[in-house]
Amino acid sequence: MSATASRPMLDPATRDALQRCAHELADAARAAILPHFRSAALDTENKASAGFDPVTVADRAAERAMRDVLVRLRPDDAILGEEYGAQAGSSGLTWVLDPIDGTRAFMSGTPTWGVLIAVVTDGGPVYGLIDQPYMGERFEGGFGVAQLTAPRGISPLSTRPVGGLDQAIVFSTFPEIGTAGERAAFERVSTAARLTRYGMDCYAYGLLALGQIDLVIEAGLQSYDICAPIAVIEAAGGVVTNWQGGPAHNGGQVLAAANPAIHAEALALLAERGA
Repeated sequence: MSATASRPMLDPATRDALQRCAHELADAARAAILPHFRSAALDTENKASAGFDPVTVADRAAERAMRDVLVRLRPDDAILGEEYGAQAGSSGLTWVLDPIDGTRAFMSGTPTWGVLIAVVTDGGPVYGLIDQPYMGERFEGGFGVAQLTAPRGISPLSTRPVGGLDQAIVFSTFPEIGTAGERAAFERVSTAARLTRYGMDCYAYGLLALGQIDLVIEAGLQSYDICAPIAVIEAAGGVVTNWQGGPAHNGGQVLAAANPAIHAEALALLAERGA
């Protein structure tokens, strides 16, 4: 498990209602997004004052659709979404939504983007979905569930017990990672690993939970980028922390690992020379 505070127990009826709601949110997001994917007329804007941080009509439509579901099914819960910000609630639960994680991939026509949906308490995520609408894959974790629902059926999620870092496959979205110091720290892990790949966005976290890869290392994340992956990976037996071994659900630097042993190896290399 990741280094988070104690997470309150939820009764079975509440857990069931939250799961049903999460799947309805994912279904609503799929319906809003897919008409825009690989569209020659995709409406895209740059949110950044410097650099490039794209948002599309599909991002906004998907978050609006999910918020509409929450107004109907969970009106007392808080919401934190990438496109429309925070909305207060009174239940002690927050839905953390990223309507399209990997907008650059989406606008490029590659299917490695996804919809991220998490249920979060003060102690961190307790349940999450990583949904890939175009491929019809839904990674689910929390409340005793760890499974992938895909066109070929339902299969369990389980991280793999790789022998060591020298046998590991490492993923990160951007080769530059973050600052020069963060890049140097990442390179120490990458050099020690068997294989490093880039550019998979949230899909890399799904692959980790599925037992296909061993590490995902990122920096500069927001809560909505990582809360759902934490829930899915933990449910599958993995470990998610920041680069100091602490909680990662508030974003920033993130180290997701298939098992405690490889997490410890990577964490030690990231920490060298005060990275």
